[in-house]
Amino acid sequence: MNNKIKHTGIVDSIEDGRVRVRIVQTAACAACQVASHCSAAEKKEKLVDIYNERNSQRLKVGDSVTVTASRQTASNALLIAFGLPFVVMVGVLFAVLTLTGNEGWAALAGILALLPYYGVVWLFRERLRQRLAFSIEA
Repeated sequence: MNNKIKHTGIVDSIEDGRVRVRIVQTAACAACQVASHCSAAEKKEKLVDIYNERNSQRLKVGDSVTVTASRQTASNALLIAFGLPFVVMVGVLFAVLTLTGNEGWAALAGILALLPYYGVVWLFRERLRQRLAFSIEA
């Protein structure tokens, strides 16, 4: 089993040790012959920033590259972005509901509990950027 997630993209810009790559993310049916006539086909462009790329000197804007990330990196990103916030929100919701018995306050507290969570994520964004990094395959 391949342990890497790969996307082909085009180098959009190179500056200050950061390579920005434009990738096209497609749904499974986007490559279908009738995709242009079907509303289910979905195709999105995304910009991916790759920091500290050792091959950035030989890359030029417009080059075709393959952006990779490990499956562990993807799992960690999903956990930080969706899993842990869900646990925090539901935990606070049930705790406040148990303490007060008021569903409105419990819902509000659950949502407001996400503010400090994402504040901590923002404070550690540089460390997370290093741990959750993409790279360019040679």
